[in-house]
Amino acid sequence: MSAARTKTARRHRIVEILDRREVHTQDELREILAAEGLAVTQATLSRDLDDIGAVKVDSGDGSLVYSVPPEGGVVSRAAADPDSLTRLERATADLLASADHSGNIVVLRTPPGAAQYLASVIDHTDLPEVLGTIAGDDTVLLVTRDPGGGAAVAATMLQLADRRTTSPDPDRSPEHTLNHPSPTEAGEES
Repeated sequence: MSAARTKTARRHRIVEILDRREVHTQDELREILAAEGLAVTQATLSRDLDDIGAVKVDSGDGSLVYSVPPEGGVVSRAAADPDSLTRLERATADLLASADHSGNIVVLRTPPGAAQYLASVIDHTDLPEVLGTIAGDDTVLLVTRDPGGGAAVAATMLQLADRRTTSPDPDRSPEHTLNHPSPTEAGEES
């Protein structure tokens, strides 16, 4: 990853890390940053965490992890939140009109006024293959990490939307839906 070596860039990266993964200690965060070429002292990291408003929250399994409140001040854990994929599935089903791609770029079309919301949902879902999004009024530009990854990500977005709208059980977990065929897809009798 190429990034400016400024305090602002470092803090932005810390927010991205905390939004996408569970980080239990400052030492763990320092190691992640160091692996990305960002060497920081414990004192600097402590100030950064304080200045960005990071707090420790329950991860759901009883352990504490760092989290940063989004604009508005409510603390959430998108990456640790198993519902983030469900939210993406729901958002694509409700808002995705079409998906096209070229190389590592995916163009998602939505109804007018919905692109920024869909882009935000994508950004707050742990999708390692997605580098980031830019949204206009009715179009989301999504960039993939893999130079040829646009086709797969466009297909995934369409599949998420389709599974949500065709699934007989709306409470069916997206992990089950994405990783395992339904009984009818597997050829089993109901």
